Amino acid sequence: MSSALLVPPPYGELRETEADVVVLRCEDPSVSFPVLLDAMGSMSAPVIVVSPHRDAQTVVEVFRGGAGYLVDGDYCTCMLSSAVVAATVGHTYFSPVACAAIRDAARQLPPEHGRATERLRSLLSPRERQIMELLSTGLGAQEIGLRLTLSEKTVRNNLSNIYAKLDARGRTEAVLRWLGAAPGVRV
Repeated sequence: MSSALLVPPPYGELRETEADVVVLRCEDPSVSFPVLLDAMGSMSAPVIVVSPHRDAQTVVEVFRGGAGYLVDGDYCTCMLSSAVVAATVGHTYFSPVACAAIRDAARQLPPEHGRATERLRSLLSPRERQIMELLSTGLGAQEIGLRLTLSEKTVRNNLSNIYAKLDARGRTEAVLRWLGAAPGVRV
């Protein structure tokens, strides 16, 4: 059975706990998220940030830090629950506005990033590209399966192949590369 613990800044009590997931509710993730990560030390629990900030720079920095991101007013309790469950199995969850911010940031990258991203995308089959498009909007394997009329297991198998082709350790890194917001593999 899991438990929840309210830990105020500077989050020192975190080192004494064994959390499955850490949910950081804060006004400014650019300040609070690094402090939380520092306080966590070697603790490896996944993090979900909940904040009113919706600007691309803030969302991308949290994304690069490996955390999920929910924008206040852009999620329901069901989405928060899904984000927590997803985090326990190594997936990162984003509310729709957070996904849009990441996509906006990727569109603002210089043209050479676009060419490298297209070369990277060409490594994937048409079905894998469909899956990555849906994954980059924040959908999980089950939702992708429903949209593409595939079993969740088939989607997960495709995701394993995609991660290998993109040289990504997981969803976060794969989506960043897919969107052109992180360095890709050498082609």
